[in-house]
Amino acid sequence: MTKIDRCRWCRRVLPERAGRGRPKQFCSQRCRQWDWVARQRARELELSEDELVIARTELDALHDDLYVLACAVDDTQRDLADGNARHTAKDLRSMLDWLLEAALPLRDREFSAPTPTPRKTS
Repeated sequence: MTKIDRCRWCRRVLPERAGRGRPKQFCSQRCRQWDWVARQRARELELSEDELVIARTELDALHDDLYVLACAVDDTQRDLADGNARHTAKDLRSMLDWLLEAALPLRDREFSAPTPTPRKTS
């Protein structure tokens, strides 16, 4: 199995490398910049490599989209598991459309580094 290289920031698949040289780590300059900002902020907050900071609104939106996808998968599995049902092409297309509608927001999601909030000093 071939290893798939992904952008260090957004995790999109990087194009296959042709030739020599260092492998790409980012898909764009924007991702390179966000990664740098995130690493600087993590250093300031003394976070380990395995810790991250995410805005609650982004985490809530991610959970909401994952819930919608889970419902679409459950619905589709239930519809396909019905052994007595004869699924028409229209039925199958409807199931596929529901799955895609639920999955696309997750595929297209981009996270941004949280904006630092000034700390209150007493």
